[in-house]
Amino acid sequence: MINFVETDILKESVTNRILITGGSSGIGAAIAEKFHKEKWKVFIADRDEPRATFNENYFFCKTDVTRAEDIGDLYQSAKENIGIPDVLVINAGRGIREKLLEGDPEKWQQVIDTNLMGALRCIRAFVPEMLERKSGNVVFISSVAANQPHEYGGIYSASKTALEVIAETLRLETLPHLNVTVVSLGITETNFFKNEISGHTSIEKLNMGSIEPEEVAEDVFYAVNKKKNTSINKIITRPLKQNF
Repeated sequence: MINFVETDILKESVTNRILITGGSSGIGAAIAEKFHKEKWKVFIADRDEPRATFNENYFFCKTDVTRAEDIGDLYQSAKENIGIPDVLVINAGRGIREKLLEGDPEKWQQVIDTNLMGALRCIRAFVPEMLERKSGNVVFISSVAANQPHEYGGIYSASKTALEVIAETLRLETLPHLNVTVVSLGITETNFFKNEISGHTSIEKLNMGSIEPEEVAEDVFYAVNKKKNTSINKIITRPLKQNF
């Protein structure tokens, strides 16, 4: 079962609701902080406790997106406490750097289960009712590694390429009622590289600069607040020095 934590709730004061997978740190936490500052109800789903504690309109569910039962529990908690979200941010992800001829397929499966199947489980749980309501935004946090084959990066790149195909398919299947946005990121100042399953690199070794998670949060907020009948389907943000 998911552990559920709720702080002081003022449901009547906020109408906008956002659910963020992988929202306890890094990019997800920055998105949570931005939207909370803008008076949204924030619902975080993550395997780890959040790094920040908000005073109101904040919910946390301990969730592993690779586990179908966790997604089921997350759906129930969200439905009971904030309802179906207005914005669903698919952010939970894992990285890996291994050669295809030398790597461990069991580790590859962990990446696919998180980056791709985790996203699909969340879509299946939440989007049907968003579509029934005929309003909502689904935001996919992707990477410029999508569609960019490179040594040691085949598994991660493949998972993000597939994720972007899923995003575009979802856009087509939910026209004209839902907005679907892919935020494709370059090197970002988080613990992503430190948390790679194997084959670690670092921002310093790449030597191309980095963007801050708060910049990503601003992009997401901009995308979901476009005027009615306008949809931003893809944003690419990378450091000025990054060459891919």
